[in-house]
Amino acid sequence: MAQVGAERLGTGIGWRPAIAEAVEAMAGIEWVEVVAENICPGHLPDSLRRLRERGVAVVPHGVGLGLGGAERPDPVRLAALAERAQALGAPLVTEHIAFVRAGGERTASPRLEAGHLLPVPRTREALAVLCENVRIAQDQLPLPLAVENIAALFSWPDEELTEGQFLHELADRTGVRLLIDVANLHTNHVNLGEDPSAALDALPLEALAYVHVAGGFERDGVWHDSHAHPVPEPVLAVLAELASRVRPPGVLLERDERFPSAAELAAEVARIRRTVASAGRTPVLVGARPAAGPGAGPTGPGAAKVPAKAAGETVRTRLAIGQTALLSALVAGTPAPEGFDRGRLRVQSRTLAAKRGDVVAFLAPELPRVLGDTYRPRFLRYAAGRPLTGGHRSDALAFALHTLRHDPPAGRRARRELRDWWIERSGRASLVGRPWARWARVLRFALLGR
Repeated sequence: MAQVGAERLGTGIGWRPAIAEAVEAMAGIEWVEVVAENICPGHLPDSLRRLRERGVAVVPHGVGLGLGGAERPDPVRLAALAERAQALGAPLVTEHIAFVRAGGERTASPRLEAGHLLPVPRTREALAVLCENVRIAQDQLPLPLAVENIAALFSWPDEELTEGQFLHELADRTGVRLLIDVANLHTNHVNLGEDPSAALDALPLEALAYVHVAGGFERDGVWHDSHAHPVPEPVLAVLAELASRVRPPGVLLERDERFPSAAELAAEVARIRRTVASAGRTPVLVGARPAAGPGAGPTGPGAAKVPAKAAGETVRTRLAIGQTALLSALVAGTPAPEGFDRGRLRVQSRTLAAKRGDVVAFLAPELPRVLGDTYRPRFLRYAAGRPLTGGHRSDALAFALHTLRHDPPAGRRARRELRDWWIERSGRASLVGRPWARWARVLRFALLGR
C-alpha cells in the first residue's frame, strides 16, 4: 500500500514479557515495539492491552519474512503479520532487510533456516529482488511498512553499493520508510570498516520512520549486537549525529536479554531521550535531501516510486544459489563460498548456533533446567552439522531426543526428567497402552537401566 508521512511516536522501549511490569510503570514511555511472531492476535498479553488503553502505541516488529531472500514473501507469513498489526491497532509495521532461509525447490536442495537475520549482498541484482519483495509486502499489508538495516559480522564479495546507497535506492524505488538502527551502523563500522557518517550522508532521512538503539560488546575485534548490554557511548554518538540532521519521529531502546533493574532501564531510556534533545538540529523538510546518494531521486511522503523492472527468475535463482551456499556453510558445515572471510564466517556460525540454543531455551526452559550448565555445550554439539530445517519447537524435541540417545546426562534423575519431557511434548504419552508402550519401556531400560 502507499506510504504515508511518518507518525510522531516519541520515545519508546521494546516490550518483552520479562520487563512488562517495568515498562508499564516507566514514566514518559510513549510507545512500545513487540516482536510480531511472539504474540497471538486473539490472546494479547494483559500488559499490552493496558498500554493500548492508556494510548501507548504498539508497533509489531517482524523477524521472519526474509524480504532479502531469493523467494517472494510467503503469503501466509504476510497474512499473519497483517493480522497482528491490526490486532494491535498499530500505526505501522516493520521488518528487516535480511534473508533468514535458503535452499528449496529453486536450488534443488534442502530448505535451510538461519534462525537469525543475515545480510543480503549489496548488488544491483539483490536490490532488484529486494525491491520487488518489498512491493509485494506493501501491497499485502494494511499499514505502512518500514524496513530496518541489520548488523553484520561479514560482508559479501564484489558488492556494488555502500549501505547508504543501497538503502537510498530501496526507498526511492519503493517508497518504503526506513527504520534506522544506529547500533547496527556502529556494528558495521567496527566489523566492516563502514563509516556511520557516510551512511547517514547517503540516507534519505526524510523517509525515516523511527530509530533503534541497542547495546552490545566487542570481543577479539568483532562487535556483537547482543541487545543484552547497556548502550555504549559510540552508539549514542551515532544517534546524536543522526538527530543533528533530522528530528527522529521515534526513538526506541531494544533490550532482549540480561535485563537490568527497572531503574536502570528507565535511566537508559532517559539517556537516549537527552541525547536526541541535546543534538543541534537542522530540520529536514519533506521532499528535501540533506545529502543525496549517487543517482538518487526524490523520496518521502508522496514521492513517486522510481520505475524498476521486476527481478527475473534467473536473477532470483542466482541469488538463491549464493545464499544457499553461504547458509549451508554457516549451519551445515559445508565449505565456505569463494571470496568470504572464513574467520568471520566461523564467528557467524558459532553465533547462529548460540542464538538457536537461546531460542530453544526460551521456548523450552525445562531443558536448561534439567541439563544445567551442560545445556549450552550439549546444544552446540547437537547443532554442529544439524541445520535448522523446521521450527524451533521441533528443534527442541530433536535436541532432547538426540541427547537421550547419544549424549545422555550422567544423573539418573536428569535422564528420567528429560525422557518424560520428550514423551509428553512429542505427543507420545497419548500412545501409552498401545504398541508405543513397548518402545517406551525399551527406551526406559536403555537409558535408566531399569
